[in-house]
Amino acid sequence: MNVMIVFQSIEGQTAKIARAVGAQATEAGHGVRVVNLAGSDEPPPIDEADAVILAASVHERRHPEVFEIYITAHRKELEARKTLLLSVSLKAAFPEGEEEAGDYLTELKMRTLFEPSAEALVAGAVRSGAYDYFQSEVLRHVVLREHAYDPNEGPHEFTDWDSLDRLVGDFLSPAVEAKAG
Repeated sequence: MNVMIVFQSIEGQTAKIARAVGAQATEAGHGVRVVNLAGSDEPPPIDEADAVILAASVHERRHPEVFEIYITAHRKELEARKTLLLSVSLKAAFPEGEEEAGDYLTELKMRTLFEPSAEALVAGAVRSGAYDYFQSEVLRHVVLREHAYDPNEGPHEFTDWDSLDRLVGDFLSPAVEAKAG
């Protein structure tokens, strides 16, 4: 199966996730093409892909605009294929944040009119050195409030790599039927 992984990362965790997913698909014997929307003037056509994995991070309650535009522009082509949409956010790292993380994904689907074959909320990471004072305070007092992690202690990944591996493995399994478009 030819798998296209299309992602947009802001701080780097989604890029790391996309590379890990690409490596997993390659190890499983699939042809893989990884496309970073942030570094691509014109993404390659989807027509050679049998399956597409879309991944983007959430910042300020939204996925990147370029990512949403890509999905909207290619919605029909995407819906004709097996698709997995990964929404990466810190809210997904904590049980009490999962509903809000799910809302981000629902809003993306409403704005793009896209319904993937499969979807998942994926916990992101904290990149402490990448934030200004205001961002650090929002992170500490809003996003990570009531959690034992202090963002000043350094970078920290909340991504559950084992769960992500199982999810992607199941998605790439021949037993999973492609969605009819």
